[in-house]
Amino acid sequence: MSADARLAALGVELPPAPKPAGTYRPVVVVGDMAYVSGHGPLKPDKTLVTGRVGADLTEQQGREAARVVGLAVLATLKSHFGTLDRIARTVKVLGMVNAASDFQNHPSVINGFSDLMAEVFGEDGIGARSAVGMGSLPGNITVEVEAIFQLKPAE
Repeated sequence: MSADARLAALGVELPPAPKPAGTYRPVVVVGDMAYVSGHGPLKPDKTLVTGRVGADLTEQQGREAARVVGLAVLATLKSHFGTLDRIARTVKVLGMVNAASDFQNHPSVINGFSDLMAEVFGEDGIGARSAVGMGSLPGNITVEVEAIFQLKPAE
């Protein structure tokens, strides 16, 4: 099943692809690699999930915020390529969690993103990953993720 078909089968709504909030490109393609800039948890209504995990939000709410980030990344990829079927695999993910200083389960939070990539791209959605805690993130967003994807040849 194609990635576009899997996404449709999940029945989730992609948010609008976020516009750059500074001097950068959301996606840069070099050879067969797509480098996706950091994305926050943008919901379909264009609001953001905010707050610190372990203080304002539970670990589960953080995981849900990371899934929302995944939807924003997918929206950017679909906007850029016109389809998710150009993605061959997830190569590397850096997940940053806006967390209380004593919070220790950052990888569990970023699983919200990684699990979505696995649902959409299958085994190829699982890449190398780092999950770290931050004292703050822009706009007090809960999670930010940047990712690298390998592309299939254009048809």
